[in-house]
Amino acid sequence: MTAERQEVRTRRVFYIPGYDPIHPRRYRELYRKEGAAQAEISGYDLSLAPKTTSGPYGWQATGHMDGTEVTAEIEVLVWSDIVRTSMSSSIPATYAQLVRTAWTYTASGALRRLMLLRKGPVIAALYPVGMLLLQALVALLAALLIWSGLSRAVFGALGWLGLGTTGTLWTILDLVLLIPGLAAAVWLLRWFKAKDGKLFAYYLMHDYAYSARLKGANPPELEARMAEFTDIIADALLAPCDEVLVVGHSSGAHLAVSILADLIRQGRVPANGPALSFLSLGQVVPMVSFLPEAHRLRADLRYLSARDELTWVDVTAPGDGCAFALCDPVAVSGVAPKDKRWPLVFSAAFTQTLSEARWKELRWKFFRLHFQYLCAFDRVRDYVYFRITTGPLTLGTRYADRKPSNSRIDIPVSKYTTVAA
Repeated sequence: MTAERQEVRTRRVFYIPGYDPIHPRRYRELYRKEGAAQAEISGYDLSLAPKTTSGPYGWQATGHMDGTEVTAEIEVLVWSDIVRTSMSSSIPATYAQLVRTAWTYTASGALRRLMLLRKGPVIAALYPVGMLLLQALVALLAALLIWSGLSRAVFGALGWLGLGTTGTLWTILDLVLLIPGLAAAVWLLRWFKAKDGKLFAYYLMHDYAYSARLKGANPPELEARMAEFTDIIADALLAPCDEVLVVGHSSGAHLAVSILADLIRQGRVPANGPALSFLSLGQVVPMVSFLPEAHRLRADLRYLSARDELTWVDVTAPGDGCAFALCDPVAVSGVAPKDKRWPLVFSAAFTQTLSEARWKELRWKFFRLHFQYLCAFDRVRDYVYFRITTGPLTLGTRYADRKPSNSRIDIPVSKYTTVAA
């Protein structure tokens, strides 16, 4: 490509993370590390510097590709504080969440419908339920074994001494002997929770419970934060730049859908302003849109899919077991209008875009694969995150001739299709 064909010289990128309690510096470091790796593989230059704009946490990235230079101000729209607050539940409260969440998805019929799409994310949803129940079972067995052992030892000794082992006093003693077992069970449950950085049972349970708490409706604190994000993006559209790119990853994708729908409804996309682009990555939209009270999200999906103010590209991969790979989020939610334009759905095809050695290294690291969209590929095809964020083409131009993946699922599946007025 020559410099004369350059469309973008300056870009504003707004990254909306999924349900993640971690400080946004994690995303800067991921971008720095993986961007350098991709630059070496692809033979271009990519450098990072402190951001020059006010507002959310972020950084500046400059790409030298195809004889062009592009500067991107990348900002993270943070809602990790809301996530951390929602994860502050005690152990008993988490088990109560388990019961409520399981009931919400099964009684509504959403779980059965989700299983008609992709098994991977449904298994991921069932994993915390199974793991937490297993932890409870281990703790219970430990308590019973300790109690049984102590009871045999104590009552055996009393019998050997010729003392009776029946009556109210001995019943009370038997109950007292339960205490060490119960203490061990509590210790085990706390130990399991402390190890959740490797097990992810509590983390995933809180994630699914947050969406299910109001049966798909957004909690007030999240709606307020999304309104703030809408204002931030609206301001960027009035600033001098060539493209405003919104990236929604995982559950951040459905937040982005509603934010952008609000932005357009409010008439805040200038006709002669920067190109507005939306890239959804590893989306889990059906986990929310299939719930009975997700009227707002379904309405926003329907509305956004027919708008010409933006370009919407949805990228997933069957190798990502945490995403609804190649499931058109609008169509499967049953709200596709007749004039539907978006999203363009295609696969990042991990088994083809990662070398055999790299795929072998990553294929069982499910959470790492869920972030692969933001990382380097050593068998480059047409999806590269760093070309999208610091390359010379808008998202719309880059994928103007891209056909959707043939294996995508674009039929209505959701039981609930009502939308907000």
